Amino acid sequence: MAESNSGPENLSDVLGRLFIARGWGRVSERTRLETAWAEVIGAEWAGQTRVGSLRRGVLEIEVRSAVLQQELTQYHKRKLLAGLRIKLMGVAIGDLKFRSGVW
Repeated sequence: MAESNSGPENLSDVLGRLFIARGWGRVSERTRLETAWAEVIGAEWAGQTRVGSLRRGVLEIEVRSAVLQQELTQYHKRKLLAGLRIKLMGVAIGDLKFRSGVW
């Protein structure tokens, strides 16, 4: 039997592997996205929107009505995207895609 000279593992390494194995890192990232979105969109529209998926740098946002979808796309998209980039340093968000959702 080979003897290991590496000694005990760092607790942070063990916990990091546990978080990855359990998928807890993704939950944390999801919460971070939702919190940033709520702060950027503001109280007026936060209850009428929700974060969908983030794929290939495109964050999908579900919107309760087509009218609000149009308004966010036409008039607020650039400002919202800039706000998210500031709040989510290190997360590559290149675009926002709004779609009417049925909740």
